[in-house]
Amino acid sequence: MTTRSTAASSLASARAALESFAAIPEIAERIDQLSALLAGCFRSGHKVLTCGNGGSACDAAHFAEELTGRFKADRPPLPAIACTDAGHITCTANDYGFDQVFSRWIQALGRPGDVVILLSTSGNSPNIVRAAATTKELGITSVALLGKGGGALSGRCSHEIVVPGESSERIQELHMLILHTLVAGVEAHLFGNATR
Repeated sequence: MTTRSTAASSLASARAALESFAAIPEIAERIDQLSALLAGCFRSGHKVLTCGNGGSACDAAHFAEELTGRFKADRPPLPAIACTDAGHITCTANDYGFDQVFSRWIQALGRPGDVVILLSTSGNSPNIVRAAATTKELGITSVALLGKGGGALSGRCSHEIVVPGESSERIQELHMLILHTLVAGVEAHLFGNATR
């Protein structure tokens, strides 16, 4: 297969995934509702925590920096933390097991009124499933962005969006689209039409 045909195939696959996602009934309304939820969290003085494995960890970090830094609006920073600290992850994995790296982090930092966003392309990562259980135990609102039908995490969070697609890269691309749209929505709710 040539480079051109690989690129064409990837672009066609991405377009099909986006079209399938955009065709989900009321998906824009659901994302708008989550933006309002996050804006309410920030307005009341709480924070957003977010976590995922591998590429989803990178997406979690990217989402947090869009909030603590800026996205489209020149506005005050918003409190968001991604669980990407190597010290915490390696210490907890070494002492307690990798399945507890996110749950212990949420126990340490999460409080009722916060929102935890969990990213998983499969919905089956044991540490993400355990994190969801911890949010429930602590009375913290959770949002899951999932793929592949939702996996074991389906139905275990306060809110969820399951995107179409079977490949991790297409799922992660749609997750990032959702995350960017959430940040834009939060800025609109909190700061109106502030721009660059």
